[in-house]
Amino acid sequence: MILIDNPHGNYRFLTGIAPYSAGVIAMPGFEIVRATLQRPIPYGAGFDLIEDYLAALDRPRAALCAVELRLPHALSFDGFSEFNASYQEILTRWDLIIDGRNPVARTNVAPAVAAPETPSLYAFSYTVPAETSATTFVVAGAGDLRDQADLSPAAVVRPGESSPDALREKASTVMGVMQGRLTGLGADWDGVTAVGIYTAQPVDSFLAEVVLQPIGRAAGHGVHWYVSHPPIADLVYEMDLRGVRIELRIL
Repeated sequence: MILIDNPHGNYRFLTGIAPYSAGVIAMPGFEIVRATLQRPIPYGAGFDLIEDYLAALDRPRAALCAVELRLPHALSFDGFSEFNASYQEILTRWDLIIDGRNPVARTNVAPAVAAPETPSLYAFSYTVPAETSATTFVVAGAGDLRDQADLSPAAVVRPGESSPDALREKASTVMGVMQGRLTGLGADWDGVTAVGIYTAQPVDSFLAEVVLQPIGRAAGHGVHWYVSHPPIADLVYEMDLRGVRIELRIL
């Protein structure tokens, strides 16, 4: 992973794979703000909303640095690739791709309850001129794959298993990804303000030891457990995290 400047968006991004970057961090003089939709809307219309919202703030399209999507159901590996292709077309039309690399971080999951009827926008993050010297960042969602760049069944941790021992190993693997992305961004757990866990499986058998204890003082904020499936049906567990000062709710 490489940390690359996005001067038009006023943030740096940690390289990931074609559909999304591994994370983003605001450049000096700017901060990242997260906006959540009270009611998710189809993600095509969601990008129209983002464009109008940024324009009202006198911010360019390039200020968009992260999106959070919700799916009706988990997809096959092939279905996920097809979805990514259509999603990337939007980013290309927006002229957000930098030297062939996607700078926008993403979390994309399928709620187990109250899922949308169509792929939808749930939240997005963007940069604005800073009112603080605090470092702000977003780490993209990562599922239980041994190699996040290998979107294939061969990379799944303990495939087909959901025992407490298997969940512990899956969560430990994903925690390693979170730590690597934090380090790659030049951030640390002390700056984390929110941790998201996405699984339809019980988390009580591993949460304290695998997640809360290693993150130190960030554990004081707890975690937000979304009873959701990762975007690929073979996966069971996903995490993301962020360190931001301002969170808004719109619509």
